[in-house]
Amino acid sequence: MREIAGAIEDVNAFRDTPTGTLRINLKERAAHQILRPVVGKFLRRYPDMNVELVLEGRHIDIVAEGFDAGIRLAEAVPQDMVSIPCGPASRFIVVGAPDYFARNPLPRSPSDLLSHACIRRRMPGGKLYRWEFEKRGEEITVDVPGRLTLDNDALMVEAALEGLGLAFVSDFWVAKYLATGALQAALDDWTPPFPGLRLYYPRHRHMTAGLRAFIDLLQEESKAERKDALISTAGKKRKQLAAKTLAAGT
Repeated sequence: MREIAGAIEDVNAFRDTPTGTLRINLKERAAHQILRPVVGKFLRRYPDMNVELVLEGRHIDIVAEGFDAGIRLAEAVPQDMVSIPCGPASRFIVVGAPDYFARNPLPRSPSDLLSHACIRRRMPGGKLYRWEFEKRGEEITVDVPGRLTLDNDALMVEAALEGLGLAFVSDFWVAKYLATGALQAALDDWTPPFPGLRLYYPRHRHMTAGLRAFIDLLQEESKAERKDALISTAGKKRKQLAAKTLAAGT
């Protein structure tokens, strides 16, 4: 099979566009993050390519399982792999519904969570996740209490929206709800950002034309995202400066 794949790639080298199937192993959050901006554009740009995304919570050997690449958080990428950033920095956030905070005080420190109803997380390996916090070099883990345990981020967000407790999830899942006020954040100063998603692939294996094209598009999109973020930040600073100037003149 490897000889056949190699022969196909030799043919690809003489084509204007790649052909074949690109298999990527990733978690649900990564799939949602790249499906529309990257995968959709990739399929439209390269009509002879197929893409297979396989969602997996557990860590696997992508080579042994027959994948071209994987996508995981930077901290979970094996050290012997080549990794490419495929998104901005990320952070986990403690969130709750306004209805929940109307009935319960806002936690001021991680230890306050011990008196709250929390939505617990079951990890792919079966263990319960201890919520992790950091502030000015101090690291704290909390085995939070809670009557509801889930293993899916989207369900955790739904439960939080229902006022069933506090959830601890990636900012990716809750950004729109925080913007509308449907959810409120807590312990912001205890949840610093960390390196986000990385696409990774074997260092010593021949890179297919399809994977090369996918990486090029991924980097193209990341560059566009950084540019948009800079423009957005500059716009916010101009508005803040204008507001200060207006206030000083009144």
